[in-house]
Amino acid sequence: MSHDGVGLRAVMRSVAFLTAGALAVPALSACSADEEASKPLAAQDIAPASRDLIADGGTLRWAVDAVPETLNTFQADADAATSRVAGAVLPSMFRLDANGRPQENHDFLESAKVIESEPKQVVLYKLNQQAVWSDGREIGAADFAAQWRALSGKDSAYWTARNAGYDRIEKIERGKNDLEVRVTFSRPYADWKSLFSPLYPKDVMGTPDTFNDGARRKLKVTAGPFALQTVDHKSGEVVLTRNPRWWGRPTKLAEIDLLAVPRDQRAAALAADRLDLAEIDPPEAERITLAARDKGSTPLQGASASATPATASPSSAAAHGSDGAAADDKKQAPEKKGSNAPAAVPDQQSALGAFVVRKSLEPAFTQLALNGSEGPLADERVRRAVARALNRQELAQVVLKPLGLPAEPVGSHLALAGQQAYADGSGALGGQDTAEAQALLADAGWVPGGPVKEQKKTEKAAGSKGKKASEDSDDDGTYIVGEDNKPSDADREKKDPRDHSEKHSDPHKEQQKHADEQAGKHLDGKQFVKHGGASGAYAPKGTAAPAGAAAAAAALAKDGKPLTLRFVLPSGPGSEPLRAVADRISQMLQRIGIRTEVSKVSDDSYFKDHIASGQYDLALYSWPASAFPATDARPIYAKPVPGADGSLTVEQNYTRVGTDQVDQLFDQAIAELDEDEARALMRKADARIWAAAGSIPLYQRPQLTAARANLANTGSFGFQTPVYEDMGFLKKGAKPSATPSQH
Repeated sequence: MSHDGVGLRAVMRSVAFLTAGALAVPALSACSADEEASKPLAAQDIAPASRDLIADGGTLRWAVDAVPETLNTFQADADAATSRVAGAVLPSMFRLDANGRPQENHDFLESAKVIESEPKQVVLYKLNQQAVWSDGREIGAADFAAQWRALSGKDSAYWTARNAGYDRIEKIERGKNDLEVRVTFSRPYADWKSLFSPLYPKDVMGTPDTFNDGARRKLKVTAGPFALQTVDHKSGEVVLTRNPRWWGRPTKLAEIDLLAVPRDQRAAALAADRLDLAEIDPPEAERITLAARDKGSTPLQGASASATPATASPSSAAAHGSDGAAADDKKQAPEKKGSNAPAAVPDQQSALGAFVVRKSLEPAFTQLALNGSEGPLADERVRRAVARALNRQELAQVVLKPLGLPAEPVGSHLALAGQQAYADGSGALGGQDTAEAQALLADAGWVPGGPVKEQKKTEKAAGSKGKKASEDSDDDGTYIVGEDNKPSDADREKKDPRDHSEKHSDPHKEQQKHADEQAGKHLDGKQFVKHGGASGAYAPKGTAAPAGAAAAAAALAKDGKPLTLRFVLPSGPGSEPLRAVADRISQMLQRIGIRTEVSKVSDDSYFKDHIASGQYDLALYSWPASAFPATDARPIYAKPVPGADGSLTVEQNYTRVGTDQVDQLFDQAIAELDEDEARALMRKADARIWAAAGSIPLYQRPQLTAARANLANTGSFGFQTPVYEDMGFLKKGAKPSATPSQH
């Protein structure tokens, strides 16, 4: 909960819950230091190499989904490309390590710590004396103060997307000298390390005009290893060049070009020598693996060697939806401005042999969301029955096992394995138990043998209130799983892979107007609550139902109405894997008597018109994890507040399920300066979130990156903040290390 500046923080996570009553939640035992020092399920895969093995110079051409609409990460329409630029050209006081834990960034900080907690919390920042802006001015208290005033929420003239943490600051002042900044809080703030990362110059934050408009298309003053040279929306390119005033380790690369290339065109762009680095989807990863094998080289290098994809053949590639090079051979890579080179090469598949696939798990998880605002899922017992029907281990294996990645279900809403706050709280809800699920449904009044009538496409599923299904669905329409003999998505794709050939809409063509919609923006190149093809599930196309699947239970009904839940899914071609996972979930629910009305909607309306507006019963989407869950998860799990006009303020709680107790635990955690105690409070909150069954975490998302074989210190970063100055091309004959380089 991925989607961060925009990275792990600006993209809001989402899941929610509604009621709870006095649920018996088992007490969490204290965790030992060894348990707290858990490691990520999958290591990062960046081809680590010491700096002496990397050549000086060169240009890294790195794919992004679109040129950013704004360079201000604190605005609502900031996206992953905004975050990438900010990480390269702006200061950050803390960076995330490979375990997703904040560490002091010594390029800018000598130290930062809480020096007083009574009567007020005071944090003292001691700045690196060499740290200067590109205009030669020292970074100092004036910049910290300007950012605080802009983001405090006290001046509505600043169009900010968030002010969490900044609204707790009372004052900022110079310390004993120009290199010290004292920050005094009016209320205790446990997540103070999340602040001032990135830090903008006072020239940007000083007035509403410069904040709102001045930093959208240019940054006149920067302070990172790279400087911003050009932002060209027409050519789809952002150019970063070495910062001549940089005082840290010199950048190995001379230039980084961020090129806007849609995901479905990246294989062609890689093969046509237009890109060196790009996040990709499983079919493209398999193509690259096959190309490397055909070339006689090792398909994955460095850290990737221990995590090679599942053995693939041309026939298996077709089964997984890659079908050799045929699909992408017809696509043209976008022309780079000023280049006369062809957009594609004659033999794409052979050209892809110059790349390797670097794999890890993204700091994000895919969840099943249950809308608890009305209908059957407003009853906690029904939500819990849905959760108890799921085999989360099986779903994780479907998605991750074919990729050679650890197939473990996620056990927390608030952290992922490797992070200090992580603990498996799913025991508060319980694992798969068909008998218990059926007992919960019976207790809620849903019994077999009721009058279950065939529903027409124009009818709404129980509990849904959105548009009629026939208006939302694609050419395949809406169908009821378990009530007729209509094929599942997986079966339909086996018969005709062209069924889902609609093109993705571009979510960046129309600027989003509020933070809720921004939750669907990209995080580190992946989408979270995608406006087009909400990815997060990577099951192979055509995945068959598990062998020996249990027979469907008798359909359930109550008061003459069948228990049918509307399962809303995107209809675009990039979403076949997500629909395959939804098929598997529908089969699991069918075994306990719950029917699902699968409604496929256009990609551009999936999040905006259905998830955010509550027009669904069940949905699948992903959210990024945060190093600061007490701050970032609060709006996701906050109990919805009824307005005077009868509307419901949900913040980012799109399942509309919340409890007073969860809110109280968040409030306690955010004010708890003892880190161990704050983590314990977060774990208690997570257990109660599980018990309320508003969202069910399924699995951590795969992170697949195509990289030129001689690229080092870049690829699939996992939790870690990229270290831009260490990226580069290996010297001739050099090979990446088996372990990350030491700085």
